[in-house]
Amino acid sequence: MDAVKQVMMWGAWALLSSGTAFAQSVTYRCVDENGRSTYTNVKEEVANKKCVVVSREVSVVPAPPPQAAPKPAASGSPKADGRTQNARDADRRRILQSELENEEKALASARQKLVEQESTRSGDERNYARVLERLKPFQEDVQRHEQNVAQLRKEISSLR
Repeated sequence: MDAVKQVMMWGAWALLSSGTAFAQSVTYRCVDENGRSTYTNVKEEVANKKCVVVSREVSVVPAPPPQAAPKPAASGSPKADGRTQNARDADRRRILQSELENEEKALASARQKLVEQESTRSGDERNYARVLERLKPFQEDVQRHEQNVAQLRKEISSLR
């Protein structure tokens, strides 16, 4: 009888251990709303999810931790050393200053032409609308140069 009890205990143990082993070998593949797949062998985790039993063994390797991407320089090129950057900044300031001087001269010239046109009246311009029509290109030219001067001054002031 003792031998029978031993066989029955071994049988029960084998049945229980095989059932446990089977339960642990079941792997579920779950797909989230973004279409990413995750795998688990914990049945409670698959409740209320779109999961299917995977019939083959799955090797799960944890993903490496995300690495922060290096921030690119403002121009998208590698950073320059201090002297090089200072030289570039000085060149940029000199170029912008030169453009500003040229634009201020063009603005002065455009204003002078507008004043000349405002003081000139021809005989066929008894209607003031015709005067405004004739002056419009000169006024637009002055406005364009004023905007350019303002933009260049803003850009120069934002330099280091």
